[in-house]
Amino acid sequence: MTTSLPAEVESNRQPDHEINPQFLTRWSPRSFTDQEVTEDVLLSLFEAARWAPSGSNLQPWRFIIARTPEQRAKFHNFIMPGNREWCEKAPVLTLVISHTKTAKGGDNPSHAFDAGTAWGYLALEANNQGLITHAMGGFDRNQAREALQIPEEYDIHAVIAIGYRGPVNALDEKFQEREVPSGRRELSELLYSGEFGQTL
Repeated sequence: MTTSLPAEVESNRQPDHEINPQFLTRWSPRSFTDQEVTEDVLLSLFEAARWAPSGSNLQPWRFIIARTPEQRAKFHNFIMPGNREWCEKAPVLTLVISHTKTAKGGDNPSHAFDAGTAWGYLALEANNQGLITHAMGGFDRNQAREALQIPEEYDIHAVIAIGYRGPVNALDEKFQEREVPSGRRELSELLYSGEFGQTL
C-alpha cells in the first residue's frame, strides 16, 4: 500500500513495514496559499476529529477557529515571530484546548492524550482533503488564554495552521531547506519488550 508516493515523500520517508500511504504523505509544510477553505471542507476536518477515541468517552478536546482577518489578527498577536513569518498567509488558524475535568468535577488524567489523538485525526483528514496542516507550540499561552477568554479548567496545547500548500520559493530562504517531509526514528528505538529499556 505504500507505492506511488510523491517523489518528495518517497525520497525522505521509507517505512520498514507496510502501512497506508496516508501516514507517510501527511507532513507539516510551512508554505500556504491564501486560497479560502470552504466551510464544508473545513468542517470535515473537525468531523474527523469528533470521532477520535477518548477516556470514558469524555471527548475533552475543543477547537477555537479563526477564519476572518480580524480573528486571525488576534491569533497573530500571541504567535511567536518565527512562526508568524510563515503562518500569516494560512487562511485558517485553530487553537487546540482540552477540558481538564470530568463530568463530576474531578481531574481527567487523559485530557491531553485525547486532544492529541483528535488533532491526529484532523491532520489525516486534512491530508485526505488535499489540505496541509502545521501545528505550532511557539506561542504565548497566557496571552492566548486572555485574548480568547479561555476558562482556567481548559489546557492550551497548540495552534494549527490549515490551508492549501503554496510554492517553496514563496517562503523566506531560511525556511526553504526545511520544506521537506521529515524522517522518523527507527522502530527499534521506540519499542521495548516487557519493561523499559529491554529491546524487542
